[in-house]
Amino acid sequence: MSNNPENWLLFTRIVRFGETDAAGVIHFHNLLRWCHEAWEDSLCKYGLNYSDIFPSGEYSESRVKIALPIVHCEANFRFPIKAGDNLEITLVPEKVDMTSFQVQSKFKCDGKQAAQSIIRHIAINPETRQRCDLPEDINRWLEASSINLGPRPL
Repeated sequence: MSNNPENWLLFTRIVRFGETDAAGVIHFHNLLRWCHEAWEDSLCKYGLNYSDIFPSGEYSESRVKIALPIVHCEANFRFPIKAGDNLEITLVPEKVDMTSFQVQSKFKCDGKQAAQSIIRHIAINPETRQRCDLPEDINRWLEASSINLGPRPL
């Protein structure tokens, strides 16, 4: 695990032709897919075990005892993102309360803010479907993600 949040909160990727639409810009749903992929990568880079966070198969057989469904997502596009563009994706995680958190993703292309999104998760018991406290691993990731980053502009 790295002690520097910038090592697990910053990602780069190149936009692929197959991720664009007939107008030559990314298809809108890809932005949210990239946000979720960056979050998953962030957890792994931080040092969390993928199988401790994400279920594989039945919950009764899984090591995952708390599910983290998405309950809200939104995205704003500032200018077109095209095939071949180099993107920087910066994650800004925030604990909302004891049972939920959100991750803001900021997309830069050529040094300009191209888009941003927010994805909010809640913690639930997968068997009862009732809210519960966030898993300790996620709480540690959230706390560590806010260390040494200073004020966070919106």
